[in-house]
Amino acid sequence: MACDSCDCDPEQFWVVLVLVGLRLRWGERTLAWSSWLTTAPQSVPADLISEEPRAGLRPVKRSSQGKSLTQAVRINNNVLNDLTDFSQTMSQLLEHPQNLAWIDLSFNDLPNIDPVLTTFLNLSVLYLHGNCIHRLTEVDKLSSLPKLRSLTLHGNPIEDEKGYRQYVLSILPRITTFDFSGVTKQDRITATIWRRMNVKPKKVRIKRDNF
Repeated sequence: MACDSCDCDPEQFWVVLVLVGLRLRWGERTLAWSSWLTTAPQSVPADLISEEPRAGLRPVKRSSQGKSLTQAVRINNNVLNDLTDFSQTMSQLLEHPQNLAWIDLSFNDLPNIDPVLTTFLNLSVLYLHGNCIHRLTEVDKLSSLPKLRSLTLHGNPIEDEKGYRQYVLSILPRITTFDFSGVTKQDRITATIWRRMNVKPKKVRIKRDNF
C-alpha cells in the first residue's frame, strides 16, 4: 500500500538482517524491523543503530553520512510497551527525521499514544492498530499533527468504546482514512452531530478582582 503524500512504497525493495531475534527489513524507501521472538516487553531497540544490513538486489539509498533517506519506518509486530529514545534513535538512523511521513507501530503493547509521535509534524500515515490503548482521550494528542491523513486504531481496547469512530473523526477532522476505511462526507456529519450531543464544552472561569 503506497502513501500518496510521501511517495513511499513499503512493500518494495526489502533487505533482510537477522539480529537477536529481530528481523530488520531495510528498504530503498522504507526502514523497518519486525520481531518473531517476543518474550519480554521492550523499548525501541537502540542497538540497531550500529548494525549494517546485508546487501540486496537494490542498493539502500543513503546520505554521504551513511544515514537512510527514507520517510517511512515500520516497527510492527514487536512487544514494544513504550517509545523511550524513539526520537533519538530516528535521528541517528535517518538523514532527515523531521521528514518522517509514515510510522507503523501496529501489533505492539503500547498502552498510550506517546507524545513523541506529535513531534513529527510531516507525519501523514500512522498505524497503531493491535496495541493496548484503552483511553479514547489519547487520540486528542494527535490533533496537533497538521498533515495526518491516515490512522489506524482498531484492535485496541478503545475500539469497544461507545462512539469510538465518531469520537476519533470529530477530534481529527482532516483524516481521510480511518482503520483502513475511507472517511465519507456522511461520516463527518455524523461525527459532528455526535460530538455536539456527547461532548460538553469546557467552562471558562472568569476571574474577578477582589475589591
